[in-house]
Amino acid sequence: MTDSRLNTLRSWLKGLQANWQLDLDTLTPASADASFRRYFRIESKKVDFPTLIIMDAPPQHEPLDAFIQVDLLLSEAGLNVPKILEQDLTNGFLLLNDLGNKTYLAELNNESADHLYQAATHALVEMQLASKPNVLPNYDEALLQRELDLFPEWYLKKHLNIQLNGLQEAQIKKSFELIIENNLAQAKVYVHRDYHSRNLMVTEKNNPGVIDFQDAVYGPITYDAASLWRDAYIAWPEERVIDWVIKFWEEGRKAGLPMPNDFGQFYRDFEWMGLQRHLKVLGIFARLFHRDGKDGYLKDIPLVLEYAIACANRYIELKPLARILEATRS
Repeated sequence: MTDSRLNTLRSWLKGLQANWQLDLDTLTPASADASFRRYFRIESKKVDFPTLIIMDAPPQHEPLDAFIQVDLLLSEAGLNVPKILEQDLTNGFLLLNDLGNKTYLAELNNESADHLYQAATHALVEMQLASKPNVLPNYDEALLQRELDLFPEWYLKKHLNIQLNGLQEAQIKKSFELIIENNLAQAKVYVHRDYHSRNLMVTEKNNPGVIDFQDAVYGPITYDAASLWRDAYIAWPEERVIDWVIKFWEEGRKAGLPMPNDFGQFYRDFEWMGLQRHLKVLGIFARLFHRDGKDGYLKDIPLVLEYAIACANRYIELKPLARILEATRS
Protein backbone atom coordinates (compact mmCIF):
# COMPACT_ATOMS: atom_id res chain seq x y z
CA MET A 1 0.00 0.00 0.00
CA THR A 2 1.47 3.33 -1.05
CA ASP A 3 1.75 6.16 1.46
CA SER A 4 -0.71 8.23 -0.57
CA ARG A 5 -3.41 5.53 -0.33
CA LEU A 6 -2.74 5.07 3.37
CA ASN A 7 -3.10 8.81 3.91
CA THR A 8 -6.36 8.85 1.93
CA LEU A 9 -7.65 5.88 3.94
CA ARG A 10 -6.79 7.56 7.25
CA SER A 11 -8.61 10.70 6.16
CA TRP A 12 -11.70 8.66 5.27
CA LEU A 13 -11.62 6.87 8.62
CA LYS A 14 -11.27 10.18 10.44
CA GLY A 15 -14.57 11.24 8.90
CA LEU A 16 -16.17 8.06 10.25
CA GLN A 17 -14.46 8.24 13.64
CA ALA A 18 -17.26 9.81 15.65
CA ASN A 19 -20.08 7.69 14.23
CA TRP A 20 -18.22 4.38 14.65
CA GLN A 21 -16.15 5.35 17.71
CA LEU A 22 -12.96 4.31 15.94
CA ASP A 23 -9.56 4.27 17.59
CA LEU A 24 -7.42 5.41 14.66
CA ASP A 25 -4.18 4.46 16.41
CA THR A 26 -5.15 0.76 16.25
CA LEU A 27 -5.22 0.52 12.44
CA THR A 28 -3.17 -2.56 11.53
CA PRO A 29 -2.86 -4.86 8.48
CA ALA A 30 -5.32 -7.76 8.71
CA SER A 31 -4.42 -9.70 5.57
CA ALA A 32 -3.57 -9.47 1.91
CA ASP A 33 -4.61 -11.73 -0.93
CA ALA A 34 -3.42 -12.65 -4.41
CA SER A 35 -4.90 -9.50 -5.93
CA PHE A 36 -4.40 -5.78 -5.37
CA ARG A 37 -6.80 -5.81 -2.40
CA ARG A 38 -5.57 -5.23 1.15
CA TYR A 39 -7.39 -5.54 4.45
CA PHE A 40 -6.95 -3.65 7.70
CA ARG A 41 -8.41 -4.12 11.17
CA ILE A 42 -9.33 -1.27 13.50
CA GLU A 43 -10.71 -1.17 17.04
CA SER A 44 -13.98 0.50 17.95
CA LYS A 45 -15.64 1.38 21.23
CA LYS A 46 -19.02 0.23 19.89
CA VAL A 47 -20.25 -2.79 21.85
CA ASP A 48 -21.54 -4.61 18.77
CA PHE A 49 -18.40 -3.91 16.73
CA PRO A 50 -15.29 -4.11 18.94
CA THR A 51 -13.21 -4.51 15.78
CA LEU A 52 -13.96 -3.63 12.17
CA ILE A 53 -12.37 -4.50 8.84
CA ILE A 54 -11.43 -2.02 6.12
CA MET A 55 -11.09 -3.25 2.55
CA ASP A 56 -8.72 -1.25 0.37
CA ALA A 57 -9.40 -2.01 -3.31
CA PRO A 58 -7.71 0.38 -5.75
CA PRO A 59 -10.54 1.24 -8.19
CA GLN A 60 -8.35 1.01 -11.29
CA HIS A 61 -7.49 -2.60 -10.41
CA GLU A 62 -10.30 -3.92 -8.20
CA PRO A 63 -13.65 -2.12 -8.66
CA LEU A 64 -16.00 -2.76 -5.76
CA ASP A 65 -19.20 -3.26 -7.77
CA ALA A 66 -18.90 -7.05 -7.99
CA PHE A 67 -18.05 -7.44 -4.29
CA ILE A 68 -21.07 -5.37 -3.26
CA GLN A 69 -23.42 -7.20 -5.64
CA VAL A 70 -22.33 -10.68 -4.52
CA ASP A 71 -22.25 -9.67 -0.85
CA LEU A 72 -25.94 -8.71 -1.04
CA LEU A 73 -26.83 -11.86 -3.00
CA LEU A 74 -25.18 -14.18 -0.49
CA SER A 75 -26.54 -12.27 2.48
CA GLU A 76 -30.07 -12.65 1.12
CA ALA A 77 -29.38 -16.37 0.64
CA GLY A 78 -28.66 -16.65 4.38
CA LEU A 79 -24.88 -16.86 4.28
CA ASN A 80 -22.66 -15.20 6.87
CA VAL A 81 -20.85 -12.63 4.72
CA PRO A 82 -19.35 -9.29 5.80
CA LYS A 83 -21.90 -6.53 6.33
CA ILE A 84 -21.06 -3.38 4.38
CA LEU A 85 -21.27 -0.58 6.96
CA GLU A 86 -19.70 2.30 5.02
CA GLN A 87 -18.41 2.71 1.48
CA ASP A 88 -16.27 5.08 -0.55
CA LEU A 89 -16.52 3.81 -4.11
CA THR A 90 -14.46 6.67 -5.55
CA ASN A 91 -11.38 5.72 -3.56
CA GLY A 92 -12.17 2.02 -3.21
CA PHE A 93 -12.74 1.67 0.54
CA LEU A 94 -15.30 -0.39 2.46
CA LEU A 95 -15.91 -0.59 6.20
CA LEU A 96 -17.07 -4.10 7.12
CA ASN A 97 -17.97 -6.02 10.25
CA ASP A 98 -15.23 -8.37 11.43
CA LEU A 99 -15.78 -12.12 10.91
CA GLY A 100 -12.73 -12.84 13.05
CA ASN A 101 -9.33 -14.28 12.21
CA LYS A 102 -9.91 -18.03 12.67
CA THR A 103 -9.81 -19.55 9.21
CA TYR A 104 -10.97 -23.06 8.45
CA LEU A 105 -7.37 -23.80 7.44
CA ALA A 106 -6.14 -22.96 10.95
CA GLU A 107 -8.90 -24.90 12.70
CA LEU A 108 -9.26 -28.01 10.53
CA ASN A 109 -7.90 -31.27 11.96
CA ASN A 110 -8.98 -34.92 12.06
CA GLU A 111 -11.40 -34.24 14.91
CA SER A 112 -12.92 -30.94 13.73
CA ALA A 113 -13.17 -31.68 10.00
CA ASP A 114 -16.55 -33.45 9.94
CA HIS A 115 -18.25 -30.70 11.95
CA LEU A 116 -16.66 -27.82 10.03
CA TYR A 117 -17.31 -29.35 6.61
CA GLN A 118 -20.92 -30.09 7.57
CA ALA A 119 -21.43 -26.36 8.18
CA ALA A 120 -19.63 -25.45 4.95
CA THR A 121 -21.79 -27.96 3.05
CA HIS A 122 -24.98 -26.44 4.41
CA ALA A 123 -23.87 -22.92 3.46
CA LEU A 124 -22.93 -24.11 -0.02
CA VAL A 125 -26.34 -25.70 -0.54
CA GLU A 126 -28.02 -22.49 0.68
CA MET A 127 -26.04 -20.45 -1.83
CA GLN A 128 -26.83 -22.82 -4.69
CA LEU A 129 -30.54 -22.86 -3.84
CA ALA A 130 -30.63 -19.08 -4.33
CA SER A 131 -29.23 -19.36 -7.86
CA LYS A 132 -30.88 -17.58 -10.78
CA PRO A 133 -29.63 -17.21 -14.36
CA ASN A 134 -28.61 -13.83 -15.79
CA VAL A 135 -27.62 -12.37 -12.42
CA LEU A 136 -23.91 -13.23 -12.29
CA PRO A 137 -21.50 -13.61 -15.24
CA ASN A 138 -21.71 -16.99 -16.98
CA TYR A 139 -18.91 -19.50 -16.41
CA ASP A 140 -18.96 -20.12 -20.14
CA GLU A 141 -16.69 -21.97 -22.56
CA ALA A 142 -14.53 -18.92 -23.21
CA LEU A 143 -13.81 -18.38 -19.50
CA LEU A 144 -13.13 -22.07 -18.85
CA GLN A 145 -10.73 -22.09 -21.81
CA ARG A 146 -8.93 -18.91 -20.72
CA GLU A 147 -8.38 -20.41 -17.30
CA LEU A 148 -7.05 -23.70 -18.68
CA ASP A 149 -4.70 -21.84 -21.01
CA LEU A 150 -2.90 -20.46 -17.94
CA PHE A 151 -1.45 -23.96 -17.41
CA PRO A 152 0.64 -24.27 -20.59
CA GLU A 153 1.39 -20.56 -20.77
CA TRP A 154 2.53 -19.86 -17.21
CA TYR A 155 3.25 -23.21 -15.57
CA LEU A 156 4.79 -25.24 -18.39
CA LYS A 157 6.45 -22.56 -20.51
CA LYS A 158 7.22 -19.72 -18.11
CA HIS A 159 7.76 -21.57 -14.83
CA LEU A 160 9.33 -24.83 -16.04
CA ASN A 161 10.66 -23.66 -19.41
CA ILE A 162 9.04 -26.68 -21.09
CA GLN A 163 8.48 -26.44 -24.83
CA LEU A 164 5.74 -28.84 -25.90
CA ASN A 165 6.10 -30.77 -29.14
CA GLY A 166 3.30 -30.95 -31.67
CA LEU A 167 1.91 -34.22 -30.29
CA GLN A 168 1.84 -32.90 -26.72
CA GLU A 169 0.12 -29.69 -27.79
CA ALA A 170 -2.55 -31.75 -29.59
CA GLN A 171 -2.96 -33.96 -26.50
CA ILE A 172 -3.42 -30.95 -24.22
CA LYS A 173 -5.88 -29.39 -26.66
CA LYS A 174 -7.94 -32.60 -26.78
CA SER A 175 -7.85 -32.98 -22.98
CA PHE A 176 -9.02 -29.39 -22.54
CA GLU A 177 -11.91 -30.00 -24.95
CA LEU A 178 -13.01 -33.08 -22.97
CA ILE A 179 -12.75 -31.25 -19.63
CA ILE A 180 -14.74 -28.25 -20.86
CA GLU A 181 -17.38 -30.53 -22.42
CA ASN A 182 -17.92 -32.16 -19.02
CA ASN A 183 -17.92 -28.83 -17.16
CA LEU A 184 -20.52 -27.25 -19.45
CA ALA A 185 -22.81 -30.29 -19.26
CA GLN A 186 -23.25 -29.87 -15.50
CA ALA A 187 -26.24 -28.10 -13.92
CA LYS A 188 -25.59 -24.41 -13.28
CA VAL A 189 -25.71 -22.58 -9.95
CA TYR A 190 -24.03 -19.67 -8.23
CA VAL A 191 -20.29 -20.40 -7.95
CA HIS A 192 -18.17 -18.67 -5.30
CA ARG A 193 -15.01 -19.70 -7.20
CA ASP A 194 -12.68 -19.77 -4.20
CA TYR A 195 -14.71 -21.69 -1.63
CA HIS A 196 -11.83 -23.18 0.37
CA SER A 197 -10.21 -23.25 3.80
CA ARG A 198 -8.58 -19.81 3.56
CA ASN A 199 -11.84 -18.08 2.63
CA LEU A 200 -14.07 -19.71 5.24
CA MET A 201 -13.94 -18.29 8.75
CA VAL A 202 -14.93 -20.19 11.88
CA THR A 203 -17.66 -18.11 13.55
CA GLU A 204 -19.77 -18.69 16.67
CA LYS A 205 -23.01 -17.91 14.84
CA ASN A 206 -24.01 -18.99 11.34
CA ASN A 207 -20.69 -20.75 10.71
CA PRO A 208 -18.87 -20.37 8.37
CA GLY A 209 -18.14 -16.75 7.64
CA VAL A 210 -17.62 -16.50 3.88
CA ILE A 211 -15.20 -14.05 2.27
CA ASP A 212 -13.41 -13.36 -1.05
CA PHE A 213 -16.45 -13.99 -3.24
CA GLN A 214 -16.21 -11.05 -5.63
CA ASP A 215 -15.33 -13.27 -8.62
CA ALA A 216 -18.55 -15.29 -8.31
CA VAL A 217 -20.16 -16.60 -11.51
CA TYR A 218 -23.04 -18.79 -12.68
CA GLY A 219 -21.63 -22.18 -13.56
CA PRO A 220 -21.03 -25.89 -12.81
CA ILE A 221 -22.62 -27.25 -9.63
CA THR A 222 -19.49 -29.18 -8.55
CA TYR A 223 -17.01 -26.30 -8.79
CA ASP A 224 -17.16 -25.07 -5.19
CA ALA A 225 -17.20 -28.62 -3.87
CA ALA A 226 -13.96 -29.26 -5.78
CA SER A 227 -12.49 -26.05 -4.30
CA LEU A 228 -13.47 -27.19 -0.82
CA TRP A 229 -12.38 -30.82 -0.78
CA ARG A 230 -9.51 -30.71 -3.27
CA ASP A 231 -8.11 -27.70 -1.44
CA ALA A 232 -4.72 -26.37 -2.53
CA TYR A 233 -3.78 -25.75 1.11
CA ILE A 234 -4.87 -28.93 2.92
CA ALA A 235 -5.26 -32.55 1.78
CA TRP A 236 -7.42 -35.39 3.08
CA PRO A 237 -7.53 -39.17 2.48
CA GLU A 238 -9.65 -40.04 -0.55
CA GLU A 239 -12.18 -42.03 1.49
CA ARG A 240 -12.95 -38.99 3.65
CA VAL A 241 -13.30 -36.77 0.60
CA ILE A 242 -15.75 -39.24 -0.98
CA ASP A 243 -17.75 -39.36 2.24
CA TRP A 244 -18.02 -35.54 2.40
CA VAL A 245 -18.96 -35.28 -1.27
CA ILE A 246 -21.66 -37.94 -0.74
CA LYS A 247 -23.09 -35.89 2.14
CA PHE A 248 -23.11 -32.78 -0.05
CA TRP A 249 -24.81 -34.70 -2.87
CA GLU A 250 -27.42 -36.11 -0.48
CA GLU A 251 -28.18 -32.76 1.17
CA GLY A 252 -28.33 -31.01 -2.18
CA ARG A 253 -30.73 -33.55 -3.71
CA LYS A 254 -32.93 -33.45 -0.62
CA ALA A 255 -33.08 -29.65 -0.89
CA GLY A 256 -34.04 -29.85 -4.57
CA LEU A 257 -30.77 -28.96 -6.28
CA PRO A 258 -30.37 -30.30 -9.86
CA MET A 259 -27.91 -33.07 -9.04
CA PRO A 260 -27.63 -36.41 -10.91
CA ASN A 261 -29.51 -39.34 -9.40
CA ASP A 262 -26.37 -41.45 -9.72
CA PHE A 263 -23.59 -40.53 -7.28
CA GLY A 264 -20.99 -42.08 -9.56
CA GLN A 265 -21.84 -39.52 -12.22
CA PHE A 266 -21.75 -36.70 -9.69
CA TYR A 267 -18.34 -37.78 -8.40
CA ARG A 268 -16.97 -37.99 -11.94
CA ASP A 269 -18.23 -34.43 -12.55
CA PHE A 270 -16.60 -33.38 -9.28
CA GLU A 271 -13.28 -34.86 -10.39
CA TRP A 272 -13.33 -33.35 -13.87
CA MET A 273 -14.32 -29.96 -12.54
CA GLY A 274 -11.55 -30.25 -9.97
CA LEU A 275 -9.06 -31.04 -12.72
CA GLN A 276 -10.02 -27.87 -14.58
CA ARG A 277 -9.41 -25.93 -11.37
CA HIS A 278 -6.08 -27.66 -10.60
CA LEU A 279 -4.68 -26.83 -14.04
CA LYS A 280 -5.85 -23.23 -13.70
CA VAL A 281 -4.34 -22.93 -10.22
CA LEU A 282 -0.97 -24.26 -11.38
CA GLY A 283 -0.95 -21.47 -13.96
CA ILE A 284 -2.09 -18.84 -11.48
CA PHE A 285 0.47 -19.78 -8.82
CA ALA A 286 3.23 -19.61 -11.46
CA ARG A 287 1.92 -16.27 -12.75
CA LEU A 288 1.79 -14.80 -9.23
CA PHE A 289 5.48 -15.58 -8.91
CA HIS A 290 6.78 -14.60 -12.34
CA ARG A 291 4.52 -11.62 -13.09
CA ASP A 292 3.62 -10.29 -9.66
CA GLY A 293 6.69 -11.24 -7.61
CA LYS A 294 4.66 -13.23 -5.07
CA ASP A 295 6.47 -16.44 -4.16
CA GLY A 296 4.21 -17.51 -1.28
CA TYR A 297 2.19 -19.87 -3.46
CA LEU A 298 5.10 -21.85 -4.92
CA LYS A 299 5.10 -24.19 -1.92
CA ASP A 300 1.50 -25.16 -2.71
CA ILE A 301 2.21 -26.28 -6.28
CA PRO A 302 3.24 -29.90 -5.42
CA LEU A 303 -0.12 -30.72 -3.78
CA VAL A 304 -2.12 -29.24 -6.67
CA LEU A 305 0.06 -31.12 -9.16
CA GLU A 306 -0.54 -34.40 -7.30
CA TYR A 307 -4.31 -33.81 -7.36
CA ALA A 308 -4.16 -33.22 -11.12
CA ILE A 309 -2.00 -36.29 -11.82
CA ALA A 310 -4.17 -38.59 -9.70
CA CYS A 311 -7.36 -37.37 -11.35
CA ALA A 312 -6.05 -37.55 -14.92
CA ASN A 313 -4.74 -41.07 -14.30
CA ARG A 314 -8.19 -42.32 -13.25
CA TYR A 315 -9.72 -41.69 -16.70
CA ILE A 316 -8.42 -43.43 -19.80
CA GLU A 317 -9.14 -40.48 -22.07
CA LEU A 318 -7.01 -38.23 -19.89
CA LYS A 319 -3.95 -40.51 -19.71
CA PRO A 320 -1.95 -38.40 -22.23
CA LEU A 321 -2.48 -35.35 -19.99
CA ALA A 322 -1.39 -37.42 -16.98
CA ARG A 323 1.90 -38.27 -18.75
CA ILE A 324 2.60 -34.59 -19.44
CA LEU A 325 1.81 -33.70 -15.82
CA GLU A 326 4.00 -36.50 -14.46
CA ALA A 327 6.94 -35.24 -16.52
CA THR A 328 6.80 -31.93 -14.61
CA ARG A 329 7.42 -33.50 -11.20
CA SER A 330 10.63 -32.15 -9.71
